[in-house]
Parts: sequence; C-alpha cells; structure tokens
Amino acid sequence: MKYAFYLGCTVPIRTPNYEMSARRVAEKAGIELVDIIQFTCCGFPIKAVSVNTVMVMAAYNLALAEEMALDICTLCSACTSVLTETVHKLNNDEHLKKKINKQLEKIGKRYEGKVKVKHFARILYEDIGIEKLKKLVSKSLDELTFTAHYGCHYIKPSEIYDNFDNPEKPVSIDRMIEVTGAQAVDYDEKNLCCGGGILGIDESVALKMTSQKLENAKDADAMVLICPFCSVMYEANQKRVNKLFSSEINLPVLFLPQILGLSMGIPETELGFKFNKVKTKNLLQRLTRG
Repeated sequence: MKYAFYLGCTVPIRTPNYEMSARRVAEKAGIELVDIIQFTCCGFPIKAVSVNTVMVMAAYNLALAEEMALDICTLCSACTSVLTETVHKLNNDEHLKKKINKQLEKIGKRYEGKVKVKHFARILYEDIGIEKLKKLVSKSLDELTFTAHYGCHYIKPSEIYDNFDNPEKPVSIDRMIEVTGAQAVDYDEKNLCCGGGILGIDESVALKMTSQKLENAKDADAMVLICPFCSVMYEANQKRVNKLFSSEINLPVLFLPQILGLSMGIPETELGFKFNKVKTKNLLQRLTRG
C-alpha cells in the first residue's frame, strides 16, 4: 500500500506531532508514504479570491502524483477537500480539464484524471480497516475517554468522498478511538465547526465557536481530531479562549495517529507528544500506571 504523502502548508509548520505520529502509524500498518518535494500549497487560502488559480495549483499537485502513478494521502482536511473537489470537477468536465491543462502546459505538467485523494484517517478506516487495526493494538487505553471532532471538510460534501461516512452522524473517528480500548464519548453540538474558517474575518465569532465546543467537550480526557487547523483553534488558542471567556478549560488535544500509536506500543517520544501545546503529562502518566 503506497501513497504520495501530501503535507500541505500547516502541518509542517504548526503540527509536527501530527506528521510524526502519522508516519509511525503508517509504518506499523504497512502503508508506505512517499515524499514528493515538489508538492506546493493546495490553493485553499485563496479559494474565495480565484477559483481558477486554486484549480491550477491543485491540479499541479495532482499531476505530480500521477507522474509517479501514486494516489495521494493527505493529513489536512482542507487540503483534502480542495484536491478531491478538483479531481471531481476535472473528471466530470472535459472542457474545464482542457482549460486547466492548457495553463499547466506552461510549466510542463498535465493532469490526466488517474489519481485519487484520500485523507489518512480514511485510509486507516477503509483500506486498513477496523479489524486489522485491532490486531496492531498491544496496549489498551481503556483508562481514558476521548471526544472526536470531525470538522467541516473531512466528510463534506459527501458526494466527492464516495459517501464513506455519514455527514450528519459520522462514526469513523469514533470507531478508531474505540480500537485503542478508550471510550468514545459524545457531546453537545459535536458536528459544529471549530471556527477556523472565519478566523481571518471575525476573530471574536471564531473564538466564541471554539469556546463553546471546548466547554461541551471538556469533561473528556482529551479531544481527538484529524485536521491541523482545528488543532490551531482548539489547542493553540485554548489559553486565549480561557482568558477571553473567563473559563478554566485544560483539555489536551490529540491527533488520531497519536492515540493509535500509543495503543500500538509506539513510544510517546516518536509520536510528537512534546509538541502538544496543552500538556499531556498527567494523561500519559495514567497510562504508565495502568
């Protein structure tokens, strides 16, 4: 099982723990991640300004993977949505594909329509599967409770993701949490956005949305997610939220491959826990005592 590993912009800069843990879990699961150094931004930050530019940027990255006859594995949900939407649109509109390819030809690239894009979490859920993941578990996390945050771009719009999960009542992340032995707990307004999508437009509204979700989820031992920018909102901004809204939330925010990695017996040092901004020392000590 071999994929071109698309990191995007946010993961390498802001969430090295996500990349580290994903690489180690992939290794354990028998997934080969191939780095393509020519990969660039997916185009998401300028989607509202120029759709054409975004599609050219996305198609360029798709073409790079096609040249190596590889499908793409992503970590960022926003990158996943842009690349997958581009595949969907170009593969269903020959005129648009010719238009984009005409622009790509200026830099010697061409998109043929032979590449598929999958989020790392979806690869684990579909291609590896729950039963195989269970066989990789060597240490149960049954002392812990986790709340899943799915975010906006991981399963929506569902038609471009082959309806692999229910956008109104998703289960894939919860099922993978349960693989570790931990309890996956629901909470109010579980499917709401983290607020990151409007952070650059109205910061006060964005952080209020973050605050509400953290309040609803705070009784769990940690929040588990699969998007680097959701982590920016829930983890990097957690102290700021506490100050703005006079709250005392201290909720660790973990990436899915971090908890899967722990359950597989991978040392915490190899899963990037030192980069978690909300400290996880007490949580990890509970596992050691267990």
